[in-house]
Amino acid sequence: MKNRIIKVDQLARVEGEGAVFVKISLGKVTDVKLKIFEPPRFFEAFLRGRDYSEAPDITARICGICPVAYQMSAVTAMEDAFEIEVDGQLRELRKLLYCGEWIESHVLHIYMLHAPDFLGYEDALLLAKDQPDLVKKALRMKKIGNDLMTLIGGREIHPINVKVGGFYRVPTKSELEQKRDDLKWGLDGAIETAKLVNTFEFPDFEVDYEFVSLKQPNEYPLIGGRFVSSSGLDIAIREYEFHFEERHIAHSNALHSVEKGKGPYAVGPLARFNLSFETLSETAQQVARDIGLAPVVKNPFKSIIVRAIETIHAYEESLRIITQYEEPEHPSVEVWPQAGIGFGASEAPRGTLYHRYRVNDDGTILDAKIVPPTAQNQPTIESDLRLFVSANVDLPREELTWKAEQAVRNYDPCISCATHFVTLEKE
Repeated sequence: MKNRIIKVDQLARVEGEGAVFVKISLGKVTDVKLKIFEPPRFFEAFLRGRDYSEAPDITARICGICPVAYQMSAVTAMEDAFEIEVDGQLRELRKLLYCGEWIESHVLHIYMLHAPDFLGYEDALLLAKDQPDLVKKALRMKKIGNDLMTLIGGREIHPINVKVGGFYRVPTKSELEQKRDDLKWGLDGAIETAKLVNTFEFPDFEVDYEFVSLKQPNEYPLIGGRFVSSSGLDIAIREYEFHFEERHIAHSNALHSVEKGKGPYAVGPLARFNLSFETLSETAQQVARDIGLAPVVKNPFKSIIVRAIETIHAYEESLRIITQYEEPEHPSVEVWPQAGIGFGASEAPRGTLYHRYRVNDDGTILDAKIVPPTAQNQPTIESDLRLFVSANVDLPREELTWKAEQAVRNYDPCISCATHFVTLEKE
């Protein structure tokens, strides 16, 4: 029987700073830790005492990869508190902005962070050395997403054009039409990507997850909806904290989320795909069927294929929105602050992002709660590591360490988003 330690002191190809520790005693896994040691960032505390209108810009700074997710969850929570509804073309523009973020984030993860694992490269630079055309194509696909964010959000990193009630400025029909050819090219590229990643060799590893995501009756989940799960949960966003809770864990500066009375659950592309496949775009559904991918996908290593399918959806949805776009008469609806509690949620590329704010009658933020997707996935990532290492304990150390690190990257963790305030108690 073997005693071994699988240890990765600094995770590569993830956003933020984390480590993996797995202890094997007498051939059995006895300890698993996804250590997140990046310092806490205190964003919820920064929001207290600030005006409601500052929330979209402050929360956008939490992440440079998925700032739109933070803006969408923040503005919809504030609009819920003020009993405002933003719909029609303004909501369509928000979805278009979000599609830009999905494109840039998914393509970044597929080609630069995850594909090197399957193709046997240490990083994307070495991949580019051998396959420059492939990486150039990926960079162009990603840039199309960034360009959408710049046009609608004002800039590609930490957009500044989103406000509670709508936008500061909306694009013209002509400005959107100029993106059409690039989006068509990107759609073809995304289809080729799905077919490419489907040829990768995947470990024989499946898990019966409790999947959780937002769900809409007639559209693939992006902004709002209801929380649903694979075990039948179906609740309003404002009921989230009745069913889920966060816990402090000694080895992580990020909180661990669990479903009360059940335990770990999984959010992200696999959850969305499995719970809302029927609302993917027509082409995305057809390509999935063509390559033999159908719900329920239980192999987390195949998340790279699902991300490619979602990228097809994002390109096709962008083209639909541009085709049907009519410039709204006003860039935003009127906002009248009032005291209350607002709840908002949206689907960041790597999973559901929940926000709650309590504001007073002039719109000053009294309290804020933000639950990022990586915090929700952390217990599931550790569970995956325990199961995967247990099933492959006889692999050579180097290969097992490589695959354990890859098991973490399946979730595209955004560690910087997940780091949280930690309460220290002196005994």
